[in-house]
Amino acid sequence: MTQRDFFDINTYDYELPPELIAQKPAEPRDRCRLLTVRRADGKLFHEHFRDVLQWLRPGDVLVRNDTRVMAARVGGVKVNGSAQVEVLLLRPEDDGEKCWEALVRPGRKLPEGSRVRLDGDVVVTIGAVKSEDGVRRVVFPADCDVRALAEANGSMPLPPYIHERSSRPEDYQTVYAKDPRSAAAPTAGLHFTRELLRKVADRGVTIADITLEVGLGTFRPVKTEDIRRHHMHAEHCVVPQDAYDKIVMAKKNGGRVIALGTTVVRTLEGMAAASGGLRPGVLETELFIYPGFEYKVVDALITNFHLPKSTLVMLVAAFAGYDLTMKAYAEAVKERYRFFSFGDAMMIV
Repeated sequence: MTQRDFFDINTYDYELPPELIAQKPAEPRDRCRLLTVRRADGKLFHEHFRDVLQWLRPGDVLVRNDTRVMAARVGGVKVNGSAQVEVLLLRPEDDGEKCWEALVRPGRKLPEGSRVRLDGDVVVTIGAVKSEDGVRRVVFPADCDVRALAEANGSMPLPPYIHERSSRPEDYQTVYAKDPRSAAAPTAGLHFTRELLRKVADRGVTIADITLEVGLGTFRPVKTEDIRRHHMHAEHCVVPQDAYDKIVMAKKNGGRVIALGTTVVRTLEGMAAASGGLRPGVLETELFIYPGFEYKVVDALITNFHLPKSTLVMLVAAFAGYDLTMKAYAEAVKERYRFFSFGDAMMIV
């Protein structure tokens, strides 16, 4: 048997027919398919998402990311010019939220100091390139409420592989989303309906909410052959006292911590890695999870099917085991599951 190099980016590649990339969500949400992967014996189960209930036990805690996606894509025009500009807001740099990290297009036509009049008649100044990913600093006027500006004039930042733009904005939000603070959705949660969540609670499963503000760290592609040279962008996350107490109680009583999505994994495992154990509080997590990582908090995972060579595939492989992960992905392709944000789901138990 050939020994695999788990630090080689190509180890996490797989063949995906383009027609399997979902362009619209299932309707209703919990009608999508679910591939359940049992780690103990490597068995795969073909189900529908509403069947997730049979894998949940009284005393478990389902941890979800309650962030809401901002209308983070804001258009504009270069001042003293005619170039159309698009600003994708990622995260504020300061507590006052007047300086933001953003992706700006077309970046080459906007040298440092360029001014752009955004929709909503607000003029911003484009700063220097901050990273190899093209992240720029965008400075807003002191009297501007940036989040309100985006909600009033921006659009939903759907991933670039979604070419069908007829989806409703709410299709890219979870039914339990709260504050609009993310540049992308925690997509594993898109499969839950309010009715299904009620059934989860009726089953004796506790629901706990944490927050990770999804940004470039989650969806930035890996560009290095050796994945250890990839640097994760920091993402702001919060474990409230209430969520911490529910997780501790579940563990104490023999229940499982079920992470609804990779952003929940990064939050819980990031907090545990930074503090020598899970604690409540706030963290800027840069945790990069790949095979060899030792999970300390999460016992089961609900997630989507992720892009080849992505950090999310690596995170899943670290949890389920590389061979079982690739077996599940090959099965999903063979059985024509739908992939990525609006696609089907996988549960690893």
